[in-house]
Amino acid sequence: MKFMGFREYINQIDEEGLLRKVEIEVSKNLEIPGILKEIEPTPVMFNHVRESEFRVIGNVFCTKNVIASYFGVTPADLIPMLSKAISERSEPEVVSRAPCQEVIESGVDLDNLPILFHCEKDGGNYISSAVVITRDPDYGQNMDFHRAMQFSKGKFSTRIVRGRHFHKFLEKNGELDVAFCIGNTPNILIAGATSVDIGVDELQIANALEPIKVVKASSVDLLIPAEAEFILEGRVYLEEKHSEGPFVDLTETYDTIREEPVFEVKKITHRKDAIWQALLPGALEHKILMGMPREPTIFNKVKEAGVKCLDVNVNPGGCSWLHAIVQIDKKTEEDGKKAIFGTFTGHRSCKHVFIVDKDINIYDPLSVEWAMATRFQGDTRMIVKNKEPGSSLDPSAEPSSKLTTKIGFDLTKPLVVKGKSFDIAEFPKVDLNKYF
Repeated sequence: MKFMGFREYINQIDEEGLLRKVEIEVSKNLEIPGILKEIEPTPVMFNHVRESEFRVIGNVFCTKNVIASYFGVTPADLIPMLSKAISERSEPEVVSRAPCQEVIESGVDLDNLPILFHCEKDGGNYISSAVVITRDPDYGQNMDFHRAMQFSKGKFSTRIVRGRHFHKFLEKNGELDVAFCIGNTPNILIAGATSVDIGVDELQIANALEPIKVVKASSVDLLIPAEAEFILEGRVYLEEKHSEGPFVDLTETYDTIREEPVFEVKKITHRKDAIWQALLPGALEHKILMGMPREPTIFNKVKEAGVKCLDVNVNPGGCSWLHAIVQIDKKTEEDGKKAIFGTFTGHRSCKHVFIVDKDINIYDPLSVEWAMATRFQGDTRMIVKNKEPGSSLDPSAEPSSKLTTKIGFDLTKPLVVKGKSFDIAEFPKVDLNKYF
């Protein structure tokens, strides 16, 4: 497979006329985020940012179709492709010279970077698109997403979710070298969002999706994506804390203010004429990159439950986290319920599960709602799981414990029909070019 890279992909969508460009001067404070939200899912390049010499691009990978197109596959191919990459990981090529280190800044001044201020109630300028690489002496490298709020010219407070591998590394070591990598392709972004066993280097998953090159960071002992646009190297301290937030969550609601570890930036490297990758919090690109990596785990757990799973959509309407729509080829009357339990096992943050037949389009909310309206009876086709640990992202969960009520909806039609037909009527297929 030919390696493309972030810059090559931008050039490709530009040549295809898919990239919009803003040539007038715009501000990183509220203006760029406002434009990106208004125009999503269209990718936009901002060529003149008032507060920075660097360009900004956003809305790059907003839909499954776009990500599938990047890899040259169909959306239905993404789940088996990611599953295979997780199970058949491979080592990236290590190089000594890399585009991400074409420029090594002599000092650190975060105010020179186009770090966006997204929404009016935000606690500060935020990095939201960075994949964060760190290393533990025993477990090796880890790659994950962590947002970071700038509070000085050289420091961020960074949200480290308890229980994540980064947090376990930090608790164990007290402080860690880190590299925040900005400007990445979907293989790296998706790999960074996967949930795998501790000790698995997610860069190996990225390499299995599409070959990448890595290089040793300039000032820390980490291997980083060679083709990234920006690298912010430094150290995160467990005991040094600073307030972090408010910030918009995946649910499009504001997260609370917390005291979070400080990330001190000690070195900045970047490409010549580097492009800053923006990622709108709670918007479509954030949702697809969070939700899509959960689909293979659901798919596999439904299969393990003995049900033929056809496709999974952790859909944007469910915040790409709290809902899952699962398409099955139903063989027995128990398949719907088995698929519900398999889905909850595959994604424990899931709150509502919808199981549908193969004739339902899981990417069309009207089609799924139609299945609920015509094929569902609450007294026999609904599974209610009372007060289980849910997602910290859910505003309706119990504030302290995050306990929530989980519900599974079996929207499949019965195998033996006793009354009216459940089949969707089909109209004749015609070639409109013959008539107009």
